[in-house]
Amino acid sequence: MKKIVSLIATLTLAFGLSGCSNLAPVEDLYAQKINWSLCDNKAFQCGTVKVPLNWDKPDGETIEIALSRKFTNHAQGSIVLNPGGPGGSGVDFLVNNYDSIGTQTLRDAFTLVSFDPRGVMRSAKVTCLDTKGTDHLLYDANNAEPGSAKDVQLMKAELAKFVDACKANTGSVLGYVDTVSAAKDMDVIRAALGDAKLNYLGFSYGTFLGATYATLFPEKVGRFVLDGAIDPRVSDSQQSLNQLKGFDLALHNYLKDCLANDSSCPFSGSLSNASAQVSKFLKKMEKQTLPTKDGRKLTIASANTGLIMALYSDTYWPYLTQAFNEAMHSKDGSTFMLLADFYNDRDQKGNYASNTFEANVAVNCLDSRSSAKPEDMAKQNQRILQLSPILGRYWQNGALLCADWPYPAAKRPESYSAKGAPTIIVIGTTGDPATPYEQAVGLAHEVLAKGFLVTFKGEGHTAYGRSNQCVSSAVDDFFVEGTIPEKEPVC
Repeated sequence: MKKIVSLIATLTLAFGLSGCSNLAPVEDLYAQKINWSLCDNKAFQCGTVKVPLNWDKPDGETIEIALSRKFTNHAQGSIVLNPGGPGGSGVDFLVNNYDSIGTQTLRDAFTLVSFDPRGVMRSAKVTCLDTKGTDHLLYDANNAEPGSAKDVQLMKAELAKFVDACKANTGSVLGYVDTVSAAKDMDVIRAALGDAKLNYLGFSYGTFLGATYATLFPEKVGRFVLDGAIDPRVSDSQQSLNQLKGFDLALHNYLKDCLANDSSCPFSGSLSNASAQVSKFLKKMEKQTLPTKDGRKLTIASANTGLIMALYSDTYWPYLTQAFNEAMHSKDGSTFMLLADFYNDRDQKGNYASNTFEANVAVNCLDSRSSAKPEDMAKQNQRILQLSPILGRYWQNGALLCADWPYPAAKRPESYSAKGAPTIIVIGTTGDPATPYEQAVGLAHEVLAKGFLVTFKGEGHTAYGRSNQCVSSAVDDFFVEGTIPEKEPVC
């Protein structure tokens, strides 16, 4: 699950737009077939399915959901993918990352299919501010003491502009981009693919989407793998704490590795001293900016975003070391800015390649909300600062993000046990900052009626396709052969 980190997100982390269309009976929607055609890159196939705008009125107005697939000759079936977010484009994920999704064994055995969930990119896209407004929201600092009354006041003002723009520029779909609705869309996709049961591979937020589908349609569950798991029982406020704990651990592990193994490490002394140096740098950034190679100014907002981005995986740690060296010793914020741009999906020309930020907020605000009462936010802020004095300083007042969302929260299942579904594999990484390992344990052992846990002992967010053979074999054997190890593996 991606937590937006920026001016306001420290609160929280091929074809044209498909919009609303005519009325259609739900029976016709389940009977539709996908008219696949070549995507713009000519290597993948693209198509659409129609789904109800409002699943409470399934015979009413419809929207189109965009899909992509890589057709495999002699495939034993399809696997539907979700890359996470919420707000991640499955169409782009499949097209741009096909060769690194899972393993060659998986790609040879199955036709991989993905889609843009409602509200994302080509599927009734959530649209809010223009590019200039989005830049201001994500990169500019408000120059107030983090967590102060002035900080809250300024955040509220910026969020009001954002919410008004989302409502004005998106239309009625803004109230229907919740996860339950997206899970129901997946069942239409299953039917349109001609599959009696859905095979599914979900990463990060995709595990929540998958668990929701399995709960709503347990009899339609085929082989499900949920990697980088979210425990759906966890409240929005606790989820924020869990993520903060995960990123705090990742920062600790980065600094420990930097001091021990990197001759270019910009920090010195003990681990405690290194932590103090990071804190000092960030607090200094609250009152200054640093130049970058493209002429923009690095602020505390963009520096914090870049820092969080680099903590998602130990493969990014060398870039974080470079960023700290440049900023602390050369007074250059370029690498921090590049990391922030990568997180925000902003290209070198200043354009946003996706609407991940907007969709992330819209989905999260419909799925769950924390109390925005001042006394409740004060208690939450206290927990945050106790949990992580360094990162927590920029994690305060998260409830403001959804406090004035113009649509009510969507109804969720009372239980996510998926009773009646076959065994579902859940993967957890012990050093995962975004979806801490304890959530995978909870989902597999306490939530799902039939969960099976695969543990990867390592760093980074998610594991399948980026960890080791132990994880890959467990997943590949499950998808290809339908077999599960005799005991839960620790890889």
